[in-house]
Amino acid sequence: MSPVTPDSSQQAAPFGLILAAALPPLLAFNQTPAATLYNQLLALAGWGVALLLWARLTPGWRAGLRSPAAIGLALLLAAPMCSVVWRALPASLGLSATAILGAGLAVLLVAQGLSKEMRSRAAEALCWGLLIAGMASIVISLVQVFAPGWADGDVIARSGIPGRAVGNLRQPNHLASLMMWAAVAAVFICEKRGWRVMLQPLVFACVFTVVLSASRTGFIGIGMLAAWGLVDRKLSRNARLSLLATPLMLGVSWWLISLWSAESGHAFGAASRLSEGAGSPSRLAILRDAWALTLANPWLGVGWGEFNFAWSLTPFPARPIAFFDHTHNLPAQLAVELGLPWAGAALGLLTWALWKAWRGAVRATDDAPLRRMALMLVLTIALHSLLEYPLWYAYFLLPACFALGLALPADTPAVPASAAPWQVMGGLLLAGSVFALWDYQRIVAIYAPSADAVPLGKRIASGQRSVFFSHQADYAAATSLSPGPLALAAARRTAFNLVDARLLMHWSRSLETTGDVEGARHLADRLREFRNPTGDNWFASCSDAASAPMPQCEPASAVVDWRRLR
Repeated sequence: MSPVTPDSSQQAAPFGLILAAALPPLLAFNQTPAATLYNQLLALAGWGVALLLWARLTPGWRAGLRSPAAIGLALLLAAPMCSVVWRALPASLGLSATAILGAGLAVLLVAQGLSKEMRSRAAEALCWGLLIAGMASIVISLVQVFAPGWADGDVIARSGIPGRAVGNLRQPNHLASLMMWAAVAAVFICEKRGWRVMLQPLVFACVFTVVLSASRTGFIGIGMLAAWGLVDRKLSRNARLSLLATPLMLGVSWWLISLWSAESGHAFGAASRLSEGAGSPSRLAILRDAWALTLANPWLGVGWGEFNFAWSLTPFPARPIAFFDHTHNLPAQLAVELGLPWAGAALGLLTWALWKAWRGAVRATDDAPLRRMALMLVLTIALHSLLEYPLWYAYFLLPACFALGLALPADTPAVPASAAPWQVMGGLLLAGSVFALWDYQRIVAIYAPSADAVPLGKRIASGQRSVFFSHQADYAAATSLSPGPLALAAARRTAFNLVDARLLMHWSRSLETTGDVEGARHLADRLREFRNPTGDNWFASCSDAASAPMPQCEPASAVVDWRRLR
């Protein structure tokens, strides 16, 4: 076999990057319980291939190690395993987060180290990938809203929200962010290729799909596109007018869909969504509670990945009744989990990196379009991160890190840096994704057993030996085993992934069985705060005079610190 030469790498590398950006958002096939796991594994594998192909084409990556973006990501990279070692985070959750953050740091450094010529080719490849993903998602969205019967769930995902498009990522806000990226990519490609007549239809299609998604975050993103057209005087007149017209496109899209809705009698998701108001009371409430937890744990936080655990088990009488596993705001999430010093350092470095990218985009001459495109990709997903948590998903984090690297190029050194680290990292990502796919089948066997499956207890035991997904098996153990020590230990582990009414109820029973009545009552008190039908049904026996009252009918005599329940 002939060795891979730089020339052959330059030929193949752009295609690898296109596939890494395009394919993950388009995968519809999934297996319970994780709806987007395969999208994430495909993203990690795709970017692993991209690292292998670009490893020899990034001579300046070592200089990127000194950049504020790389140092900020390195600070975050250390956090998950610190929580595993010094806190109580399950290793499966810590390893998963470390893999995704490590991949993000890798693609950032590779992008920063590219030569000027290869940066241009990488930028166009990234944009082609995002545009392909966007255009295909537009078709998927049209089917989901206008011909939902065509969605089979394997090639085109079914929308679970009448009148709204969700794309194959099954989340309206994720679809809207993908549309913002596709619009930015369309501007860059049409400007570079001189395809003036193509730009307006492409941008309109993206805006139309945002309206189909009914994402309020997407509506704000459309305002960002218009602002880009307003401030960027280096864009062509055609591009600026296309971007400035995006609010008008939104209005026209709204009018067209409302006409169709009135004529057909189908639901118009955006109209009903907007009637709920511009903000979300539950999101504001979760930010309020997160800040209270931050003030209670200002120096070291509650621990990476432990917000859900701490918030669910801390008394908040006015808490939102939905079960949240995230604050839906990136700065708030880092502050509550890492503490103000650590989060402040990481956020400060990343903000400095954005400032450097902005300043570089303003001052640049020949590569100004590239830098501004890359900066817009980062800014649009940063906006989404103030209202959701898209960067917890590999198919958003990795393109965003690569775009940030393109916006912050490192100096080309006299002696090229070794390609070995990225060849190793790429191989690890590819092999690790394949292993994780196999590893996850242990969990699928629990929640979607085959006709000849072994008994549930054996399937749970096998799932608890999973490297990356044992917490999913622990949920099944905690909620299906008889209350006792084994179910209690499983409940404590899986609670770091997500606490819900069913888990709280079974966890409380296990605490009662093992003699911790006060802890059982504390969890029952938290369940009452959520005002969930599952909990209400459970507590109905407390008012039944014919049945003996369970200990959970009485409130706890004192607040139990959430750390004692880990």
